[in-house]
Amino acid sequence: MITPPRIAITTGEPAGIGPDIVVQMAQEAIVASMVVFADPVMLQQRADKLNLPLKLNIIKSLASISPHQPTELNVVPINTQQPVICGQLDVTNSTYVLEALRQASQACLNNQCDILVTAPIHKGIINEAGIPFTGHTEFLANQCDVLDVVMMLVRPGLRVALVTTHLPLSKISSAITSQKLATIIKILHSELQTKLGLENPRILVCGLNPHAGEDGHLGIEEITTIIPTIHKLQAEGLRLQGPIPADSAFIPELLSSTDVVLAMYHDQGLPMIKQYGFAEVVNITLGLPFLRVSVGHGTALDIAGTGKADYKSLQYAVRTSIKYYSSITKPSN
Repeated sequence: MITPPRIAITTGEPAGIGPDIVVQMAQEAIVASMVVFADPVMLQQRADKLNLPLKLNIIKSLASISPHQPTELNVVPINTQQPVICGQLDVTNSTYVLEALRQASQACLNNQCDILVTAPIHKGIINEAGIPFTGHTEFLANQCDVLDVVMMLVRPGLRVALVTTHLPLSKISSAITSQKLATIIKILHSELQTKLGLENPRILVCGLNPHAGEDGHLGIEEITTIIPTIHKLQAEGLRLQGPIPADSAFIPELLSSTDVVLAMYHDQGLPMIKQYGFAEVVNITLGLPFLRVSVGHGTALDIAGTGKADYKSLQYAVRTSIKYYSSITKPSN
């Protein structure tokens, strides 16, 4: 049998739907030992607001995380700075959001948990608190002292990874150097093997410019950077295809022989992932010492505490993380 994973969970922005979907998911039977890093008062208030049963087990030592039981949550208590009001951002609670994320990721670094699953945060309110913050991906890279990570979104039948993440369009071209591109592709290749269990992953690389530059007439980045890097890595044995124009990269004929599409920037690839909604979309950070999976949607402040939030993305994130963990974990004796 495979030992069920230990999953650290953060609830993200407390005024958003993060607490809602965690409480909703807690009602289910899940084969894992889960622990939530959050304010227990806030969790109980949200459960009461949603009229859902919830028993909180306060964890004093991560060495004793019990298997999940429906309607229960193991909780490492972290107090918010101010009482939480659904739908109302409070700048003073920004430090709480980051502290929960810090403690949860540290538990994974300390091998007290195997997987980190995160609910959505609100970047704007954290920056309003005077804390420079661009997103989970960059925060976790810094927390783990890792220089380069890869953001990959997944839905059934499609994986899309990014060379650059949260950058303005005006800065993308200069950010895509040969060294950067080679590093991202190597991380992607290695992590698909070690964390997703793909023995020899097939990577389709998008061009940066329309028509992949059209032989230099619509941009030279393909000629100067992308094509030479692809050829170099192909010579090292990586299964790469491209550069493919982004407007053609997602046709069924190409996707049928591809394990992941590598887009050059955020909005080049992610619309294809999100076009059918967020229920089965998750965000995976590759290059960390542990597996991190997140929901693919935002904080949805307008429906927090109303019971209208759909927890299927979080459910899919947890189930996906368990599936990947099982694919690379040897059965225990």
